[in-house]
Amino acid sequence: MKYQKLAEGPDHTWWVLGRDPEKIGSVIDTNEYLIVGEETILLDPGGTEIFPHVVSTVSRIIPIERIGHFLCSHQDPDIFSSLPLWMGLCPSARIYLSWIWSGFVAHYGHEYTDRFVKVPDQGQRLVLGRKEFQLVPAHYLHSSGNFHLFDPELGILFTGDVGAALMPEETIAPLVCEDFDSHVQYMEGFHRRWMPSDRARDNWLARVSKLEVKMICPQHGSIFQGDHVGRFLDWFGGLPLGSASA
Repeated sequence: MKYQKLAEGPDHTWWVLGRDPEKIGSVIDTNEYLIVGEETILLDPGGTEIFPHVVSTVSRIIPIERIGHFLCSHQDPDIFSSLPLWMGLCPSARIYLSWIWSGFVAHYGHEYTDRFVKVPDQGQRLVLGRKEFQLVPAHYLHSSGNFHLFDPELGILFTGDVGAALMPEETIAPLVCEDFDSHVQYMEGFHRRWMPSDRARDNWLARVSKLEVKMICPQHGSIFQGDHVGRFLDWFGGLPLGSASA
């Protein structure tokens, strides 16, 4: 699994993991994001199938025991089915997730539910050491309980499945989007099918418009930065959601 430093502040660093050349073809490709600082958090730690690759890659960056927090943005298995394995390595870590999914996630291991931080619908501040992040509501995009994470210092917005691109098996998406027009073909079908609500999209855009976003980091596909941030938001804002044919 490849890994790369995304951005760095005085006291914390963002890393992205993915583009595993040894990934099984039937398993959807995902991006995992690691924020390393005084306290460290792994965003959407991934599925069981890729757990060994994520662990070995994270261990090249920091000792595994330094991970004190996990964010599960929503309920899909590619987000967190590896969570019981992670809790075996990091049994004291806290797990941030929507309150509506806590009883479902407990099926992966009820013995760790005392580590759950059940995020209310309106979102909340997330304080890790001296750093403060925001958990931004993104409900119905595409999950009924869904949160993104914003780093106000570096202007990075982790968006889960918003901005995701599903690439053909033989195609490897560049880590950072280079040609937005050609990248749209890999995003459009996914967003039209998996994002069902224009109203939810517009509410999310209204929230995001108040943030100073310099980089959008989805869980699948390429990262948007610079002018491509605005281009993605404009494109997403004009897309008819819930309109893909069966």
